[in-house]
Amino acid sequence: MGRMAIRREVSPLELFYDLVFVFAVSQLSHHLVEHLSWRGAAQTLVLLIAVCGTWAYTTFEATLLDIRRSSTRWSVVVAMGLGLFMNAAIARAFEDSAWLFVVPLLLILLILIVVSLIRAPDPVMRGHSQRVLVWMAVYIPLWLVGAAADPGARLWWWGAAALIDMTGTWLGHPVPGHVLRSANIAFDAGHMLERMRLFIIILLGETVLTVGGAISDVHVDVATIVASVGVFVALVCLWAAYFGGGEDVVHSYVTTTSDPIRAARWGINVTYGVLAGLVAVAVGSELVIAHPLGHGSATLALLLFGGTILYLTFQAWFYRVTTHRAWGQRIAACFACAAAGVAALWLPPLASVALLDAILITLVLVLTRVHQRLAGELRPAAEAS
Repeated sequence: MGRMAIRREVSPLELFYDLVFVFAVSQLSHHLVEHLSWRGAAQTLVLLIAVCGTWAYTTFEATLLDIRRSSTRWSVVVAMGLGLFMNAAIARAFEDSAWLFVVPLLLILLILIVVSLIRAPDPVMRGHSQRVLVWMAVYIPLWLVGAAADPGARLWWWGAAALIDMTGTWLGHPVPGHVLRSANIAFDAGHMLERMRLFIIILLGETVLTVGGAISDVHVDVATIVASVGVFVALVCLWAAYFGGGEDVVHSYVTTTSDPIRAARWGINVTYGVLAGLVAVAVGSELVIAHPLGHGSATLALLLFGGTILYLTFQAWFYRVTTHRAWGQRIAACFACAAAGVAALWLPPLASVALLDAILITLVLVLTRVHQRLAGELRPAAEAS
């Protein structure tokens, strides 16, 4: 079967659905701020994997099944309503709201898999949905047992469930003797790409709102203003690292590949790292704005520079497996961030932000030229297809 020739626009319903996950990003950031420890970070990561996986699965199915179909639209509406309750429970999921988090999460997954088993337009994708159901049968009990367990043990059960869930997503949900062979299957990868593009913008926007909230909560003086400007510059650079020509490169690749579903899966994988990185940077930015002239700390270094490394590493991986270009510059910036993170142990937060800005501004200047050159090389093939 040939690749899908049409290109559907992102519908208002899909954008409406994404707003529920703006709320989720805010909840994840607040959970991490209130639990700044290794255990709190692990809890946030588990919740983040569940949230991101739910968004990705709903988005993929809405693209595959065509959002213009009434059954698909109703599935998205139901998932959005359930997601609202799930995300509202994030702050207390490891306390007294475990079931309020888990029940909507599992209902979303089960409803979507049933719709996919019935409505998938290709026998290969129906077979894939059956394999996804096998993976669900493994990790769903772990979510349920974790919800019933005491808060101390819950992290282990839910951590195992999240790890299995994410591994299945990354590998394409294989079972012995059967893997997803998605080459040349009809799939509107352009639509999926646009969904991920808009979602990243939403994530960056929520990070800006978090920073704005941090500014409004502190006494404004010269140090706070300088720190806020530095954080804003860093966020703009994170935006420009992808949107400064990078989206043109990705679009050109997606329109020419013979396996658009694989390209979409790789894009979903990147979304996990982007979300984790931005949550970490948002929390680190709050710490900088609250105490710009305070002492350096491992916590701030891990959040500010570690979050940036996550954000850039996942992007670098995507460029490496797709275009084989524009990834080395990102990895070089990650090494620079790692060195700056070590220095941040002794530097005041304001100086750490200045270091981060210097690294990111340099990276953006380099990537802008690299992206333009690479997009120019790929564009003729994309236009021919």
